[in-house]
Amino acid sequence: MLHMVAKLHYQAEMSQVDIARRLGVSTATISRLLQRARAEGIVRIEVLDIVTPEAVTTQLIEGLGLRDAAVIETPATGVLTALSAPLGGLLKQAELSPGSVVAIGWGRAIREVIRAGLPRIPGVLTVAATGGMQQQAPHFQINEFVRLAAEEFGGTPHFIHAPYLPSKELREVFLGDAAIRDAVALWGRARAAIVGVGLPHAVNAPEASAATLSEQALVQAAGDVIRHYFDVNGALISWEGESRMIAMSPDQLRAVPLAIGVAAGAEKASAIIGAARARLINALVTDTKTAQAILETLAAR
Repeated sequence: MLHMVAKLHYQAEMSQVDIARRLGVSTATISRLLQRARAEGIVRIEVLDIVTPEAVTTQLIEGLGLRDAAVIETPATGVLTALSAPLGGLLKQAELSPGSVVAIGWGRAIREVIRAGLPRIPGVLTVAATGGMQQQAPHFQINEFVRLAAEEFGGTPHFIHAPYLPSKELREVFLGDAAIRDAVALWGRARAAIVGVGLPHAVNAPEASAATLSEQALVQAAGDVIRHYFDVNGALISWEGESRMIAMSPDQLRAVPLAIGVAAGAEKASAIIGAARARLINALVTDTKTAQAILETLAAR
């Protein structure tokens, strides 16, 4: 009878009076049976803590030492696309004006938020934060992201028509080209940057990466931001090709007033923590599930 009473009350949502009438017993008897059902563990009542994006945002800013953050409720589908609106909010708050430089990174998150739309900020200059990847996949096409971002902003794109990792000799040749030299010079003027946070190669599918063998050997890396690798404590990890990269340096990223990391996925928690501790990002756009994973990882450490 104990189990039956519990099911009638909690699953069928019958009142204690109706159950008593149905079973031919007193209401007091039903009340006692329900108390026993809870005491014996047949019924478990749980009060869930409601995690609001606002509360999580505050915790993220404090826990990661960020300048700002924007967190959305995790949608059923299309989480990267949904990050476009909060990204736009942070960019609007930055009070960018004509002539302001916005550096653009690469990756799936960057591709999706730009395609979903950016706020109109006429006159801004968009520039690639790194040279191009010799890959066909859509998320590697950084100059296309720069063009689309400029179109959305109502600004002017500045491309870098050079590979991100040339030989030492070719790097100097590329940087001697007037167009590339002028574009690279914009990095030092960047008022904002929009970058992805990469997964470590140990958990990243080989086809998802343009990494060299030297990069793939960085087993201690928690993640990367435009090929600058770091551990979960934020210590930068050098690798064979880094000195040959055509990309914003860590110091240049750290000098950007608003360097926004755009990332989602609980598996990226350690990478996001490392990126913030390395000060390669000082703002974050993400969703509640990812934010909770970050906070849990911080608490565990």
